Amino acid sequence: QLQASGGGLVQAGGSLRLSCTASGRTVGSSDLGWFRQAPGKEREFVAAIRWDVHTSYADSVKGRFTISRDNGKNTVYLQMNSLKPDDTAVYYCAAGPPSYSAYVKKLLRDYKYWGQGTLVTVSS
Repeated sequence: QLQASGGGLVQAGGSLRLSCTASGRTVGSSDLGWFRQAPGKEREFVAAIRWDVHTSYADSVKGRFTISRDNGKNTVYLQMNSLKPDDTAVYYCAAGPPSYSAYVKKLLRDYKYWGQGTLVTVSS
């Protein structure tokens, strides 16, 4: 089970840090990701971190968001800076099997386990 937290209301230009902690299983050897879904839109890729700590970001968040992991705490983080109203969405964390190729998981179907989502609202 994945439990996401850290969402809330923030003004444009502000920061938030999302956390997602796994229970009942360890994620040390898993690829982890963050996705988001804005009202009326499809769920989209935000960031991913592989088991070997290689990271990848959507173009829309590159340079503003940072994904990281703490395997000892079974937790993945998403530090979000310089937030914009367009970042408003429900953010979901996900876990999937490790990738041993150069591929970084960016598709919903790549992930097996999903958190319940945490709402981020950015006001202008």
